[in-house]
This record gives sequence, C-alpha cells and structure tokens, in this order.
Amino acid sequence: MDGAGKDGAGMDGAGMDADSAIRLRRVVGHLARQLNASSTGAGLTPSQASVLGLIVARGPLSLTELGKLEGLNPTMLSRVISRLAAMELINRIPDPEDLRSASVVSAAAGRRVDQQIKARRAAAVSECMQSLGADDVATLTSALPALERLADAMRNQAAAGASS
Repeated sequence: MDGAGKDGAGMDGAGMDADSAIRLRRVVGHLARQLNASSTGAGLTPSQASVLGLIVARGPLSLTELGKLEGLNPTMLSRVISRLAAMELINRIPDPEDLRSASVVSAAAGRRVDQQIKARRAAAVSECMQSLGADDVATLTSALPALERLADAMRNQAAAGASS
C-alpha cells in the first residue's frame, strides 16, 4: 500500500495526495456542471446566474470588484452585465466621480429570479441527497466547512498569483 488506502483518501499532513486531489476536482466540477445544467432556469446562462447571485448577495458592487470575485475577464463581464441589465434584473449606478466606472445593484426582479434559481438548485441537491444513506449525508454535511475553507484558500491563491 502507498498509504493512500484503497479509496485514495490518503493524507500526509502536508496536503492531499495527487490522486485524491484529482478526484476532488473532478467531482466538484461534475457537481457544478450538473447543477448549472439542471437548475439555472430563468433563461440565464450559468455565468449570468452566478453574477446575478453575487450582485444580490453583495451588491452594490463595482464592476472591477465583481470581475475579481467572479473571475471573469472584462469583456465577458460586460456582456453578462449588459444581458442582466437588459432583462431588468440589475441596475447600473454610474460613479459620479468617474463616469467611466459604474456599480451594479440588483433590481426587485433580479432578487426574485435569484431566489428561484437558489430554490431550484437546493431542491435538486435535496432530492438527490435523499437517495444517499444517512452516513453519506452526515459526511457531506460535516465536510461543508472544510470545502468552504478550500474554496476561500483557492480564491486567495488565485488572487495572490494575479497580483504578482
């Protein structure tokens, strides 16, 4: 045995072994694609739904801040913002000190659509979780804080790499 065990879940104190890291990346990517494909709704792409969710949760946001949070290049972000504004889901707020800059805030319709998307996604996860055993549900639930810290660490690492 290489210390990883037959399930590949080995740890050496310095981090996750390569096989487990690959498995984690694959399963997280697969889950994200499944959620995006099955429960976005409202005529939004996954990127548009994600940006709308950030604006609802954290707005008003500057476009620069939103781009950093979402990891979108300025051209793609501009397209997403234009579509959300055209659908009257968000409002642009011009910066009076710099007319080239703007912030965005959710409109009432945007908050409703975001809530519908979150409800559909939660229902999709809940429905699938019902097919799992109680031990799997408990394991997944207890792993949530660690997964959230991993997401924060990866975001911080990406931000540090972008600024150097």
